Amino acid sequence: MPRTTLPPLLLPALARQGPEPLQRQLYHALRAAILQRRLPEGGRLPSSRALAAQLGISRNTVLAAYGQLQAEGYVDSRPASGLTVAALEAGVAAAGEGAALRGERRCSRRAAALVTDAEAETAAALPLSPRGIDAALFPAREWSRLLARRWRRPGPALLDGNDPAGFAPLRRAIAEHLGRSRGVRCAADQVVVVSGSQQALDLAVRLLLDPGDQAWIEDPGYGGLKAALRAAGAVPLPVPVDGQGFDPRAAERAQPGARVAFITPSHQFPTGATMPVERRLALIEWAARSGGWIVEDDYDSDFRYNGPPLAALQGLDPNGRTLYCGTFSKSMFAGLRLGWLVAPPDLLAPVLALRAAADGAPPLLGQAAMADFMAEGLLQAHLRRLRAAYGERRAALLAAATRHLAGLAEISAGEAGTHILAWLPEGRDDQALARAARAKGLGPVPLSRYRLRPGRPGLILGYAAHPPAVLEAAAAALASVLRA
Repeated sequence: MPRTTLPPLLLPALARQGPEPLQRQLYHALRAAILQRRLPEGGRLPSSRALAAQLGISRNTVLAAYGQLQAEGYVDSRPASGLTVAALEAGVAAAGEGAALRGERRCSRRAAALVTDAEAETAAALPLSPRGIDAALFPAREWSRLLARRWRRPGPALLDGNDPAGFAPLRRAIAEHLGRSRGVRCAADQVVVVSGSQQALDLAVRLLLDPGDQAWIEDPGYGGLKAALRAAGAVPLPVPVDGQGFDPRAAERAQPGARVAFITPSHQFPTGATMPVERRLALIEWAARSGGWIVEDDYDSDFRYNGPPLAALQGLDPNGRTLYCGTFSKSMFAGLRLGWLVAPPDLLAPVLALRAAADGAPPLLGQAAMADFMAEGLLQAHLRRLRAAYGERRAALLAAATRHLAGLAEISAGEAGTHILAWLPEGRDDQALARAARAKGLGPVPLSRYRLRPGRPGLILGYAAHPPAVLEAAAAALASVLRA
């Protein structure tokens, strides 16, 4: 006969006003008693009526808990015997209850290296942080209208689309935009929509490099690229940048074994240098001669303040050995998680296979709204407003930094982007100074965070997210940190 009641020590304490339903509480309590062997194998459970009466709860509540235990294999139902505790192997029971098991808890060396190299995030809301945007400048009403319009009549393409290359109208819009504004030579079917430039770089790394292969990277340079290389088991070869950015001839002399060059030629991150045409052509010649590849990251060239954006290196390459990537994170907002990778036609099939293996296909609603945003001319209008606002903020921060940081730092700024650099005297600890600035409510980022080899210290100062008056006060506050 089934047990008529549970022993008092096994009675669960049910919280009738708690956030979890009574049936879930009872299920968890009985499951724990089974896994801990307090309810032994083969032991009979009380009938649903008896347990309901003992606990003062509804019989349906008990039936629901019993049903869940039976569905998951913790109890068996036998004719004329009621419910009995199922046989569980000792190791299974121990694992289910979180007991310590033998065996090393180890991740891969590549994953461990990523944790070691992880960059501390700087709060985007803090003045002088190079992250973030000013939400007041974003055309939220227009964006909301486009989203709502798409969602009213989504259609099969939006609900069922699973093309790893992305939403076809957006790919066409990106190809047209890049051809018009950057001189990129591509057809729409060469554009792969990705979740920001980080995914584009990760795809390029896994496409072009096997474990152990070497790649040139700029030093200092984007930390996310170093993470992608190390995650793939590739070997980054740091190439020091100068006032003209990446030097391919110096790279080949010093480290000739590279298979890929990762560069930011239009606005080197984070120094702001621009690679001249002589170096661009030299890099294209290296790729053709050596069978190497170039990955061009054009992350923020929408924001150039003296003249139009520079033409992309990709448009100069007659051999089709350049992959070109970019993002809408700066021109729209980072949470949109949309970017692109332009690949040569003969690499499209493996690129799409890698993309499909990573996350199937990109979400479509944001892509559809972005395609409409571009088709209606709203992106160009938005970029004009941003360039005007950012140009004013850039001038304000340059003036304030030059005035307040005189004798403390050397200020430099490229012709594009959303940040400037404060170069510090040799021997100063830029990471300690960044922490001290953070304690004062400021968000500069230490330049050394982006280096693989030691070099001159500095602080990266962003201006996009705050108006001139805030930047003026921030520069004065930073001066007090540097003097301390």
